[in-house]
Amino acid sequence: MGGTGVSTAGLDLDYSPSSLVPDLDVHLARYAADSARARETLPAHLDLPCGPLPEQRLDLFPAADPGAPLVVFVHGGYWQELSRSEAAFAAADFVAAGVSFAALGYGLAPGYGMRAITAMAADSVRRVCAGRARLPGAPSAVHLAGHSAGAHLVASALLDTAGWRAAGLDAAAEIASATLVSGVYALEPLTGTYVNDALGMDAAEARELSPLLRLTAGAAALPPLVVARGERETAAFGRQQAEFAGAARAGGADVAELVVPGRHHFDLPFDLGRPDTALGAALARRIRG
Repeated sequence: MGGTGVSTAGLDLDYSPSSLVPDLDVHLARYAADSARARETLPAHLDLPCGPLPEQRLDLFPAADPGAPLVVFVHGGYWQELSRSEAAFAAADFVAAGVSFAALGYGLAPGYGMRAITAMAADSVRRVCAGRARLPGAPSAVHLAGHSAGAHLVASALLDTAGWRAAGLDAAAEIASATLVSGVYALEPLTGTYVNDALGMDAAEARELSPLLRLTAGAAALPPLVVARGERETAAFGRQQAEFAGAARAGGADVAELVVPGRHHFDLPFDLGRPDTALGAALARRIRG
């Protein structure tokens, strides 16, 4: 995705998903409330370390049966907001379906730059995979899911072939599937927006950390993907998904692409653990498959 030909103000609006959601605070409050309820009512193992940094922590909600598959969710917030404390909202749905769930934390900007954030999340994912047998419930398989910035971090982790190789692991063998919701996969357009105020990326760093630009070499090694967004998203998020899903598919990846009617950037994640929804059904098929 090169130049868009739009003004800085236009780019700001195009990359502002909340511009289409007048009741944003309602959805953010629900993230927090549903996550707090999960910690209060479900068996949980909180603050599990998954790396050397204090932000590398996992809140895990095991299903009743040992060996259940595990969904590891990476939250959004444009790499500078939210946390795993607001990322367990889908835990109850997954646990009820016999699937363990974990909310993954990572460091945020401006305390960390984008290279550090991306590397931190990828390292945590690899450590979860390497230690899977020792996790509560000893999950049989790991499925990744990420929303918005979290979708970028999941895609980046999957495509970090050097990191997997250095850890003595194979991403294709360790990750059973990945679900990317309302993601940003080409970062260069963000360098001219308000999003970059805290991130401080230049064009070179943005290109380096763009999963879309790493697909040519790595798409065939990706696990089965669900790539989804809401119908009520800005044009920028529509372009980002279409280009990433198309390039991944062209590179040999197994991609199920969804544009969910009536959903927007902030309410679509609530469907992740609900098999009666388009997104939840697609993820359930990946878990069963």
